[in-house]
Amino acid sequence: MTAERFERAVAAAASELGAVRLRSLAAGIREGGPRAALPGLVPVPGFAEAARAVLAAQTADAVPDVEAAAYLRGVAAGCVQQADLMRVESVWSGPTTHSVPVRATAQALVEVIDEAEAELVLVTYSAKAYPPAIAALTAAAGRGVRIAVVVETLRGAGGALGGDEPAAAFAAVPTARLWHWPSGLRPDRRAKMHAKIVIADRRILLLSSANLTHSGAAGNIEAGLVVRGGTPPRRAAEHIAELQANGVLTRLETGVST
Repeated sequence: MTAERFERAVAAAASELGAVRLRSLAAGIREGGPRAALPGLVPVPGFAEAARAVLAAQTADAVPDVEAAAYLRGVAAGCVQQADLMRVESVWSGPTTHSVPVRATAQALVEVIDEAEAELVLVTYSAKAYPPAIAALTAAAGRGVRIAVVVETLRGAGGALGGDEPAAAFAAVPTARLWHWPSGLRPDRRAKMHAKIVIADRRILLLSSANLTHSGAAGNIEAGLVVRGGTPPRRAAEHIAELQANGVLTRLETGVST
């Protein structure tokens, strides 16, 4: 007896859900609870659809629950191992060309945020409330992801930024913890908090010239890289955490210019 349909469904689910959610589905199947309840085990976008496809394929191929759960756990373990391999792709904002297809910064930004399961770290110079990113951050907060955002301030920018404080862009994400580089701690009054990165779970790093604004994500010509796996995402997150622990970066209240 073959289980090709089940294997294909699990492969698709692995691509969509990742290791942690695959293990959740495996546990639900192994425990033998009501099958109708399994798609609702993890309330994140895409889980219910992927779970239903796996369960339908399991039934069609007559795969016993014990075997199905073991197979899911094995695939999840493979996902973790694969995550340790570094993959790099370029992303661009602005005009596109038909002869050279490239990933869009706006799409990559939302995807990286959506893939976070436990921790998100965002760093930006300028920021405006870019609806797709704010919606993705709000959804991440709703599923319990810890969110830290490091921003420049109007005072720190020394007149180079106008309008509202960049921190105000994240007011709709109430669980986001805001950080900044106090002007008084900078070795040079002209120094800026100019990095632009997004890190998900210390395993995915979006490094770009684009600020977290509509212009940066979609309008300007900006370039960057998405790094999956390897040491760069972890090292970037560890560096920011050390700057926070050492007091180089400090907490910031929305609307405060310091």
